[in-house]
Amino acid sequence: MTAIDGPRLAPASGQAKALVVFLHGYGADGNDLIAIGREWQLLLPDAAFVAPHAPSLLPGSPMGRQWFPLTFRDPDERRRGVIAARPDLDAFLDAELVRTGVAPDRLALIGFSQGTMMALHVGLRRKVPPAAILGYSGMLVSPEVLKDEATGKPPILLIHGDRDEVIPIDALFAATDGLGAAEIPCEWHLSPGLGHGIDGEGLRQGAAFLASAFAPRKTFARMASQG
Repeated sequence: MTAIDGPRLAPASGQAKALVVFLHGYGADGNDLIAIGREWQLLLPDAAFVAPHAPSLLPGSPMGRQWFPLTFRDPDERRRGVIAARPDLDAFLDAELVRTGVAPDRLALIGFSQGTMMALHVGLRRKVPPAAILGYSGMLVSPEVLKDEATGKPPILLIHGDRDEVIPIDALFAATDGLGAAEIPCEWHLSPGLGHGIDGEGLRQGAAFLASAFAPRKTFARMASQG
């Protein structure tokens, strides 16, 4: 097992009550997404943020990293890749939850591209389902086994550009279909004119989605006592 690490942001409030983990795309590293945490701190003051670097270097790149190798020639490499990469990421998430003192059900996974593949694969198989999964410009790997392997049904939001030249929008609709077949609800948003990236509207919707997922839930008993 390979230990992974990356940049962190402490909660603006000073006390972590939630943990947001950014999973970067193929060829990037944790520094690529941690700045989003700075934008979201006002709306999520009790959240700690971390953006781990994927465990292996991208061949031929001095700094780029990958969660798993991609040749784009083998149709099965994504399935093998997410399975192989899962133990390292799971161990990192467990360690971060202990380090921050955050409960496992107060975890949110945010992915971009290959990071979205990891967020969906790992998040839907965690022993304790996360509070939310947010995926940008990604895809759902091996949807045919999801119904048998999923351990929960956390809130999911998928956001994709309709001009994505790397992972076409067909991947978004394949993901929503695959999640639906596994009886896992999913929200989605299509960003007009956007290629393989994240725009301001996607950031706004992502932040609002997380704020809703982390908001305290009133129990029936509490609601009845207030009625």
